[in-house]
Amino acid sequence: MKYKAIVIGTSAGGVEALKIVLKDIESTIELPIIIVIHINERSDGFSKVYEGLNRLIIKEAEDKEDIKNGIIYFAPSNYHLSIEDDYRFSLSLEEKVNYSRPSIDILFKSAAEVYTDGLLGIILTGANSDGALGLEKIEKLGGKCIVQDSEEAYFDIMPLSALKHVSTCDIMSLDLINRYIKKLGGKNCE
Repeated sequence: MKYKAIVIGTSAGGVEALKIVLKDIESTIELPIIIVIHINERSDGFSKVYEGLNRLIIKEAEDKEDIKNGIIYFAPSNYHLSIEDDYRFSLSLEEKVNYSRPSIDILFKSAAEVYTDGLLGIILTGANSDGALGLEKIEKLGGKCIVQDSEEAYFDIMPLSALKHVSTCDIMSLDLINRYIKKLGGKNCE
């Protein structure tokens, strides 16, 4: 399977979880990694949190920005992030979904529509059900789904909710998710 993009959703415990998932990813990875994390801080601060963790550019997604390979994008705080048919980001201030803005479901559903079977969706630790319906949409349109092992998650509600909605997903530890993503570098295949 050839992936065109990776989307990751996380909430409580996600800052630390992402340090493991994103560690040592090479700049040869030929796809964008797009992340929604529920946090009240400005997401442009993530470039400092994850600085030196890998060789990719880390930035906050901007409205109408072209999505490029080899970049880790974070949804800006307090904005929903979606992907348009022309492979650009769209930001909105619509109502919260699952008490959250940005919403994982909004990103995942829009990404599934655009990337279809070329999308890899990953749900990590979190304390609500955001992302479950989005992961279901990714599965329905032929993408691959990975859920963090709930035994390892700081909060297991998000992984367990996702597992209720998808039937074909891999359950992995953070280390295994990291290795899986690193394996995509350069080859962009499973």
